[in-house]
Amino acid sequence: MFAFVLDRLVSHGDLTLIDASGSVRSFGDGTGTPVTMRLHKKHLEWELGLNPYLKLGEAYMDGTLTIDPPARIYDALDIILGNVGIAWAHPLAKVVGRIRRVKRRIDQFNPVGKAKSNVAHHYDLDAGLYDLFLDNDKQYSCAYFETPDTSLESAQLAKKSHIVAKLNLSPGMQVLDIGCGWGGMALYIAQKTGANVTGVTLSEEQHKIATERAAAIGLSDLVEFRLQDYRHVEETFDRIVSVGMYEHVGVHHYDEFAAKVHSLLSPQGVALIHTIGRLDEPGATNPWIAKYIFPGGYIPALSEVSPTLERHQLLLTDLEVLRLHYAETLRHWRDRFLARWDDAVALYDEPFARMWEFYLAGSETSFRHEGMVVFQFQLTREINTLPITRDYISDWEQAHRGSPQVKRAASGG
Repeated sequence: MFAFVLDRLVSHGDLTLIDASGSVRSFGDGTGTPVTMRLHKKHLEWELGLNPYLKLGEAYMDGTLTIDPPARIYDALDIILGNVGIAWAHPLAKVVGRIRRVKRRIDQFNPVGKAKSNVAHHYDLDAGLYDLFLDNDKQYSCAYFETPDTSLESAQLAKKSHIVAKLNLSPGMQVLDIGCGWGGMALYIAQKTGANVTGVTLSEEQHKIATERAAAIGLSDLVEFRLQDYRHVEETFDRIVSVGMYEHVGVHHYDEFAAKVHSLLSPQGVALIHTIGRLDEPGATNPWIAKYIFPGGYIPALSEVSPTLERHQLLLTDLEVLRLHYAETLRHWRDRFLARWDDAVALYDEPFARMWEFYLAGSETSFRHEGMVVFQFQLTREINTLPITRDYISDWEQAHRGSPQVKRAASGG
C-alpha cells in the first residue's frame, strides 16, 4: 500500500523502499540525494499507506522505520513532500484530513486550564533540551535571515530588531509580551528602548528562567515576568507583542484573543503579532504534531485571522509574510540537534531523540514545500497612530544594530 502511494507521488528524487520481507522498490527519476528507507515490521507498509501523516513519524520514533546512512529522515521527507507540495498524499488522506478539519474546534478547545497543560507538554521539558539547538538567547521562533550566510545568532537578533522597529517604541512605554518564552524579547525591548515590559507565560520552566535572566542582568525594575494566562491580564498597554504564541490559541478562540488585545491596547497603542501561517485554505493540525508535539495547536490561514481582527476593530496597518525564513531557522536547529545527538539521548532516550529529529525535519520540509510561512500583523486602534510610510522601520533597524544599551525614561524607569 505504501509503495503504491509512493509510486503515484514520487516523480523526482531517488527513493528506495525495502519492506520487512526484503522486497525492494525504487521511486523517482534518480536525481538528488539517494535515500533508502527500510521497514522492519510486517504490515507496516499498510499502516503507512492508510495513515502516513501519523504513522510515518511513529514508525521512525519506535525504530520500525529506519533510513540508511548517511541520509537522515529529513532527506526522505524532503523527497516525499517535495513531490506532494500543498496537495494531499492520496484521496483517502484527503478524506481523513477533511474529517480532522470538521472536528478541529474540539481538538483546539483551549480554555485556561487546558491551555496551561498543553503548554507544559512542550515547554516544560528539561531546559537542557532547548540548549542543544537554540541560539544563546533561547529564541524559539522564526529568525530573520538578512543574507543567506547569516548565523543563527545574528538572524535571531535581526528578528528581534525587526519586530521592535515595527512597534515604534519610546522610553517609559508600557509593553505586554504575550507568550514571553524564556524572556529574550522582553529583555531586548527593555535594553534597547527603556520601555517597561510585562511578560506572561503559562510555562513554569520558562517563567523561572526568564525571571532569573532579568535579575542577572539588572533589569528587574524594567521587566516583570508573570505565570499568567493573557486572558487574566487587566492593565492597559502602549504596545503589545506576541511571538510564536498565536499558534497555540486555537481557531475556537481567535475572537477571544482579538477582543482581549483590543481591550488591553491603549487608544494610541500598537500590537505586533508574529505567527506561523498557511498560504492555502484553512485545514487541520498534522495528527502526529498534535499527538506528540503541540496538543491543541493550529497554524491559521490568513482568511481565518483577518475576520476576527475586523470584528474587534483592530486595524491592520502592516502585514509582512516571511517566506523560507523559518525553513532556514529549522535547518540550523536540526544541524545543532544532530551534532548533540548523544546529549539528547542522555536527557531522555533514543525514541525521544528520534521524535525530536522528526519534528524538526518535518517542520522544515513543511516550510519548504507545504505552504507554511510566518505572518507579522501590525495592529492599531486608530488609523493615525504610526507614520504613514514604512521608513521608520528600516531607520530604527539601521540605527540600533550592535550591542544592546538601556535607554531609560527621564524618571529613571
